[in-house]
Amino acid sequence: MRIVIQRVSEASVKIDGKIISAIEKGFLVLIGLEIEDTTDDADYLIQKLINLRVFSDQDGKMNLSLTDVIGEILIVSQFTLHAVTKKGNRPSYIKAARPEQAIPLYEYFLSKTKSQFSGKVLSGEFGADMKVALVNDGPVTIIIDSKEV
Repeated sequence: MRIVIQRVSEASVKIDGKIISAIEKGFLVLIGLEIEDTTDDADYLIQKLINLRVFSDQDGKMNLSLTDVIGEILIVSQFTLHAVTKKGNRPSYIKAARPEQAIPLYEYFLSKTKSQFSGKVLSGEFGADMKVALVNDGPVTIIIDSKEV
């Protein structure tokens, strides 16, 4: 399981021209699910996400977490995070989990994040054609892969 965390001052998801989710200060999280992923991968990444200290303290050092700054989370599924590009120019998604496996794991990730984080947690729509807008604050972008610990 791989997540790309972007510290944002705002982010939103549109489907068919309508905003379905929007946050202010916090994290936009893109999540890619692999065939071999389990709830253990999700649990590990949720703890990293919630406790990641990348917000500036009074001295300007990245030392504060989402909880410290009363931030928000917007989670968006993105199977292309597991693109394999070694051969040719057309990415292969052979490692990405199929919907029948990915949807329950994605829903687990959302549910568990909502239960463990006291702030606002919103999401995109799994499998939808979404338009994601964000203002990356910093910019700060962190990639965490549960298989690379």
